[in-house]
Amino acid sequence: MQSDVRRLYQRLRQEQQELQTFYKVLQEHRTIIDGKVSEYEALLEDFLDFVGLHRDNETLLAAINRIVNLREDMLLQVIAHKDEEERIAIKERAFIWVSEFYLARFGRLLEWIESEKLLPPFYRALLRHAHAIGEAFSSWQSSWMAQIIYGINRELLRIFNGDEEKIFTMLQEKSLLDRGHGGEVADRCYSVLRMREDGSFERLSYAEAFKEEVQEVAGRIEQAITDLERFQEAQKEGWLAYLERIKEALLEEDVDRLVPRWADVDRAWMRITSPIQIGHPLEYYEDRFRKAVALEWDVRISDPDYPKGERAKRIALAFKKLYHDIGIDAPSVYEQTLKSIERVQLYVGRPLLFYGSEFNGLFSAQVVPNDEVVSKELGKKIFAYPDMILQTQRAKPKMRITYEIFGNELADRMRGLLDNEEVWHAIYDITTIGHEYGHILWMDEETETAMNASGLFKLAEEFKATTGGLVAYYLFENDRFWEELLLDHIQRSVALIGWMEVDEVLPYYTEGLLHLTGLFESGVLHFEDSLSVCIDASSYAKLKEWYFTTYSDLAAHYLHKRDSKDFLDRYIHKVRTVWMPRHKEAAAFVRHYYDLYKQIGRQIVS
Repeated sequence: MQSDVRRLYQRLRQEQQELQTFYKVLQEHRTIIDGKVSEYEALLEDFLDFVGLHRDNETLLAAINRIVNLREDMLLQVIAHKDEEERIAIKERAFIWVSEFYLARFGRLLEWIESEKLLPPFYRALLRHAHAIGEAFSSWQSSWMAQIIYGINRELLRIFNGDEEKIFTMLQEKSLLDRGHGGEVADRCYSVLRMREDGSFERLSYAEAFKEEVQEVAGRIEQAITDLERFQEAQKEGWLAYLERIKEALLEEDVDRLVPRWADVDRAWMRITSPIQIGHPLEYYEDRFRKAVALEWDVRISDPDYPKGERAKRIALAFKKLYHDIGIDAPSVYEQTLKSIERVQLYVGRPLLFYGSEFNGLFSAQVVPNDEVVSKELGKKIFAYPDMILQTQRAKPKMRITYEIFGNELADRMRGLLDNEEVWHAIYDITTIGHEYGHILWMDEETETAMNASGLFKLAEEFKATTGGLVAYYLFENDRFWEELLLDHIQRSVALIGWMEVDEVLPYYTEGLLHLTGLFESGVLHFEDSLSVCIDASSYAKLKEWYFTTYSDLAAHYLHKRDSKDFLDRYIHKVRTVWMPRHKEAAAFVRHYYDLYKQIGRQIVS
């Protein structure tokens, strides 16, 4: 099977390279008539016509970003001047076009796998059924968004005049959040909030709120189970149990049994260890009020040749040292963290197929399950996609805003990081894989619920994760790549400002604000009309010290299980409708960057 996986993995690399032909449409002076480029140009024009936008350089780049990278941020900037209903309509039309585009590509890929007889028959059948189930999830996505994001969430904001704290208080006081293990309030929901005629609220399971859609998905899962029974495969029983648990969880109507049902899904999933993995509904970034779990469905494939590093060992060493240095006795957190690190299953590879909410954005890496009760029993899985990310970054054109902010020399140095694969992969291991291990630290099964009283847990958690990876590097590795790592960190922290008004990725935007605070406080960055960047040993040492102090404070916050808001309030605050740094210089730079981003954020360097 390994040789088949290797061949399929190479095919995915080629398909991504072909997909990046879209960027060639932006080249103004094409001297050779290229049929493939013309084909992709026609697709872009079809996309723009379908969503209702005219063609110019900015809408072309926004369309490419939406199709190739599955990102909405540039599209949202292009349509920012339109009223809310029209923006929602354009976003929905973009989702429909993108989903149809990828569903057709996946259909052709599956036909190729069949014609080449790649993978054992069981896995070929599994992929066919995963695709059929994914089509149903994709059809469901629009009504999920309409009911939750564009429906009840907008209504809550209207009722409470945009006061999110009052919304969270009401949800808690009226017991409108799902119940988890032992009847405690869960850290996520698998239900929908609906307003009754008398103005009160009720919770409905997905099975009740989306009856037809759930029946369609469940029916296709049942077909998969029946068909897969006929094959011989070492992990067949594990796969069948996994699919059966998903079907049962989807069909569950008792809202207070939903979290335990989905915990059983995670338990079955953790027992599957093949290089082909299916991802089910796990994350909950879109719904910031009740954290209703999104309609994720995908197939992931591991790179059989990727060398496994020692990231886990270094993360564990850093955790042990900091825990003892902090001196707060929390044995449950200490034991669960170390066991979770030991039991991590690391899958480094690529997405093979993806559906539903993932047509609105793929993750660069992920650690799951989120259910800490399951993690305590069985550990977690970490997925990382370095090959895909490097290909994506190399294909992107040079952006004018990067050169305006950093100047030509520094912007070229940042771009040059993509040319040295050894350095790039080392940085990815520290920052991205380290980030996913960082999520595991300082947590037991009660932490998230206890720290989410104000609904802001995720806003601190993403910063905690990245910083955990950085601190482990600072403590136990030589600084061979310190300049490259700092350049990459600055570039990412600044670029995250562009997500200021993209609700689905708010935790990453606020994470960027916290990193910028550290970069300004340590003197790495300075802003007065323009940005100055100081990359020397002295400022780097001050930055490391800032991270040690800040991360130790945050870890103590986790050990005490205090409300995340109390920590965040030290560094960021709401200014009207958006979060901003409290550090005045950082705040001035964030405003400057975002104003410039709105003007030239979609312009490329000619």
